[in-house]
Amino acid sequence: MTAYTVLPVDPAALTELRTADDAGRPCVPYRATRDDAGSPLRCCLRPITPGERIALVSYAPLRRWAAARGADPGAYDEQGPVFIHADGCGGFAPGADYPFARPGALRTVRRYDARGRIAGGRLLEIPADATAAFDAAFDDAFADPDVVLVHVRALEYGCFHFAVRRPSAEDGTPAP
Repeated sequence: MTAYTVLPVDPAALTELRTADDAGRPCVPYRATRDDAGSPLRCCLRPITPGERIALVSYAPLRRWAAARGADPGAYDEQGPVFIHADGCGGFAPGADYPFARPGALRTVRRYDARGRIAGGRLLEIPADATAAFDAAFDDAFADPDVVLVHVRALEYGCFHFAVRRPSAEDGTPAP
């Protein structure tokens, strides 16, 4: 079982992204094909199934997180492509495992401080025991008292997968 709370794209952000993305472009839904199958959906943190109505949108998770806290990530603000359901979905149902934790996959575990600045990171090649590896990476990240947020990203494309907050950070503000 995961020791940390996994945070998908916040439902309020999804509502906005389904109209216009964080680059200001309109959402353009389409039916997922076999080529899309298996790609990660950031709304419910599960793989795409052919035939689903999805959209590829530009998303700025750190920008949204920082805005909710009055922080300014400065040059660390970035946006990138993520798949979402084009219409509402059931959202993320936390489970026993971290999402998209395929053994052998490469992830970056990027740390952020309260100002929204990068405070380090590490490469994680997911082993057979993915849960233990992610837990150890998050333990290491949050051992630094300045780290308040961690993003897990795909190494190949740099795209955001999910966020994790410090376990005591139940501050009521939206997820990224």
